[in-house]
Amino acid sequence: MFLTISTTGSAQRPATDLGHLLHKHPEKAQAFSTSYGTAHVLYPEADAERCTAALLLEVDAVALVRRGKGKGRGGAPDAALAQYVNDRPYAASSLLAVALGSVFSSAMRGVCTARPELPGTPRPLRIEVPALPARGGADLVRRLFEPLGWTVTAEPVPLDTEFPEWGDSRYIRLTLLAAGLTLAEALRHLYVLLPVLDDAKHYWVSPDEVDKLLRVGDGWLAAHPERELITRRYLSHRWSLTRQANERLELVRLAEADDSEVEDLDNAVAPEAEADDEEKPTPLAVRRREAILGVLRASGAARVLDLGCGQGQLVQALLKDPAFTEIVGVDVSMRALTIASRRLKLDRMGERQASRVTLLQGSLAYTDKRLKGYDAAVLSEVIEHLDLPRLPALEYAVFGSARPRTVCVTTPNVEYNVRWESLPAGHARHGDHRFEWTREEFRGWARAVAERHGYAVEFLPVGPDDPEVGPPTQMAVFRLGTPKEAKAA
Repeated sequence: MFLTISTTGSAQRPATDLGHLLHKHPEKAQAFSTSYGTAHVLYPEADAERCTAALLLEVDAVALVRRGKGKGRGGAPDAALAQYVNDRPYAASSLLAVALGSVFSSAMRGVCTARPELPGTPRPLRIEVPALPARGGADLVRRLFEPLGWTVTAEPVPLDTEFPEWGDSRYIRLTLLAAGLTLAEALRHLYVLLPVLDDAKHYWVSPDEVDKLLRVGDGWLAAHPERELITRRYLSHRWSLTRQANERLELVRLAEADDSEVEDLDNAVAPEAEADDEEKPTPLAVRRREAILGVLRASGAARVLDLGCGQGQLVQALLKDPAFTEIVGVDVSMRALTIASRRLKLDRMGERQASRVTLLQGSLAYTDKRLKGYDAAVLSEVIEHLDLPRLPALEYAVFGSARPRTVCVTTPNVEYNVRWESLPAGHARHGDHRFEWTREEFRGWARAVAERHGYAVEFLPVGPDDPEVGPPTQMAVFRLGTPKEAKAA
């Protein structure tokens, strides 16, 4: 198996920086042992203008059979001879992906201690794979790589050049070009998509492969148009793992959705001031945070969960009040958590202040023992991003398992949408909202949740409370162990 990675540069930005990124010196040829053979890294060319790193994997076909994966997809054994005479030493597959992850592990994580500024900088990249099995042909190759920013050349390899009438084989010669990607992004794309194109895994696919897929696919897989095909093939058509992966990726996609539409509407709660000296209206997002902070202070909570914390706006507001001694932000999206960390300046925060805040990756559709024992939890503009059949799972994870003493839930009031002239009739406030409830629908859901889990519930308006259609945001405050339901304010 063979793969090359090339880049170009200049005297000011030499192409040989590729050696720093890959942690492999261009003047050396290195060999690394893998589970299925030996991986060699060498540089056919290396100067300031152009540098190419080659990965050659020598597969031990006998060792592959002895490890129990000399079988076809689904576990059906091949013919005895086919276990030893096959394309595995020559065609890129999951074995090459494993070698990439092993030999270039630091590069794939975007780590470069010697030159920390390099990993985050996009650079021109050219990747060539001379023999790649592609079940689905060149069209599928383009559908997988082009949405990620690659220019794709996929040339089918004929079965026999002397007999063109025999047609093409299932192999292609692949060339990928990109100028706006980092090397780490490129390696993660290859790590996932090489075995997807081969539609085979040559090692046992265990449940932890789901976590690996989400980790390597962070930032690109959730929104990929061929996500379901990618997860199905990557996880060897194991239905339970594929379903789990797609559920978690859907939550990631919703969490990473652009909230610009919501922010635009939030800022349009009141009409624009007609004169420059008039006071500008307070954005609805700010009013929501102020209302949530008021509820939390009134509850006496010191240890607070922000469930679905997104980019950390509420966490930032909580940190300004010393009454909140422990603040935990939870989100399914690592990208959102990274942005939240930057917003909070965690890397520059003093030790005492930093000890008050923790950011955790986690899905609200699953119980999590890390979330137990807190005084309060907030679900601000979260529930409407889930499909209705997933709400019972979130309900149990929060109210049945974590069981904070106070839970604050906010969600849009769909009745108020008619007050926004910029919102077309019948449209939700955001394209990723799976539903938007009336006041009656929200109260019916909240009362049922409270009754099932031993909470009392109170309803509060957020924003101007229109006498006809109510407030733009509706809030439910759940309190554990109260004898009877509190009345609406």
